[in-house]
Amino acid sequence: MWNEWLTNHKGKLIGAIIGIFFGFIYLIWGFWDMLIFAFIVFIGYYIGKRLDHKEPAVRAEHLWHWLTDRWRMFR
Repeated sequence: MWNEWLTNHKGKLIGAIIGIFFGFIYLIWGFWDMLIFAFIVFIGYYIGKRLDHKEPAVRAEHLWHWLTDRWRMFR
């Protein structure tokens, strides 16, 4: 029975386990703390994904151009 679930419904099972995990975080620490925690996990995932693809973790030059273009109107 468990082998069938693991082979046929792997994504659903993993999603449910992750949902239960975040549900417990919500119950223990509260909603806003859970969102901050989820954001930090996402940042770690994003940086790890970039490193797996042999890309720089942070594109400093791209970030610098984006910030200077964004704040140019306040000069």
